[in-house]
Amino acid sequence: MIHTIQPGETLTQISIDYRTPLGEIIQANPSIDPNLIYPGQLIVIPGFPSTDTIPYQIDVSINQRQLTLYLNGIMQKQYPIAVGRILHQTPVGNFIIINKAPNPGGPFGTMWMSLSKQHYGIHGTNDPASIGQAVSRGCIRMYNRDVEELAMIVPIGTPVTIRP
Repeated sequence: MIHTIQPGETLTQISIDYRTPLGEIIQANPSIDPNLIYPGQLIVIPGFPSTDTIPYQIDVSINQRQLTLYLNGIMQKQYPIAVGRILHQTPVGNFIIINKAPNPGGPFGTMWMSLSKQHYGIHGTNDPASIGQAVSRGCIRMYNRDVEELAMIVPIGTPVTIRP
């Protein structure tokens, strides 16, 4: 998987976001100076498939509170979601799904899918009335049945674009 360095990112934070040891990232990128990275630079994140090989893509609209699933660029399904509240906004950008955890418990409902941004994910909820609201701590909340369906469809490495 190829990651594009964003302004303010460090290799340490990227390794945390992708849950990939820093040494593995440095080893996978022998031509870069780990002390001199810059926005726009492309680096390999080992252990994840290239997004070009994954036919699915997820688009999240924060303002519309909607998650859309695409297969080969064709819309397959739309799901209602809850997003982050004012002090805990949902991050905007391009991410991938890096792991899945069924039955995480508590407010995360019946499924958790981690995004390549530390502490953020797409998950179910123990409060279905919250769907459609801006109430989370920045994660994308879905009805449990919807997140379970989505998790069965999309593989690890699926690109996720979150926009306002």
